Amino acid sequence: MNQPPRCGRRDVLGLLAAAVGGALATPAHADEGLRLATLLHDRPSGRDATAATRMELVDKSGSRRVRELVSYRLERGKGDFANMIRFLNPPDIAGVGLLSLDKPDGSNEQWLYLPELDRVRRVAGERKGGRFVGSDIYFEDLQTRKPSADQHRVLRQESQGGVACQVLESVPTEPGNSTYRKRLVWVDVANAMAMRVDYFEKSDSEPSKRWLLLARKEIQGILTVTDSKTVDLATGHETRLLVESVKYDRRLPARLFSSQMLADDSLESRYRP
Repeated sequence: MNQPPRCGRRDVLGLLAAAVGGALATPAHADEGLRLATLLHDRPSGRDATAATRMELVDKSGSRRVRELVSYRLERGKGDFANMIRFLNPPDIAGVGLLSLDKPDGSNEQWLYLPELDRVRRVAGERKGGRFVGSDIYFEDLQTRKPSADQHRVLRQESQGGVACQVLESVPTEPGNSTYRKRLVWVDVANAMAMRVDYFEKSDSEPSKRWLLLARKEIQGILTVTDSKTVDLATGHETRLLVESVKYDRRLPARLFSSQMLADDSLESRYRP
């Protein structure tokens, strides 16, 4: 497929695929693992992006709950990212917002707005493993994780979804800085894109959840994840994200990514796609 030509990083709500890490390895494999993790982290995806997305929560019986949301992303400088998510429907969740600020030094802050309380509150570090609005996506999954936060090695080559991939194993350099013990990422090297991510929370041998890329499309010259799902492997519960529209490089202002905008959707709504 064509290589995306633009600057920036990550797909809209392909947030899960960029959180990669690695394990202790031989020096040669460690170097290759870091190179692959960096390739994923630095994949071009526009200076900014706006997306309208449908979230479907599906339980083991097939019962489905549908939510609509809009998301914004801005690269403010090298390694400095801002992301905002706002739920629009159904009424019981409309207005809920999350602001994530990822800094060049690898630190991050997250702020949650709950309309019923009419207040913005910081997401505490110990809650990073909590489920975001009852989905299978954790607060940590909505952050940009720097390659240097993990040790990496390439395990093998393996096909995923009919695409030849390298399997990247990633382990946090400091166990306390992640909800996960490790991740395995199936990387489409030709397009610098994750096709699958297995997350290991309590065991090094059995993943607790899995992210899968289901569809991708070139939009404005950028290869974009348009359909993906995260599966809780213990319960069978799924969170599916279907991107209905994306706009890149709209010159989103930095002021959009503030607690004021998070708390006031009348200010934020003018930037919706």
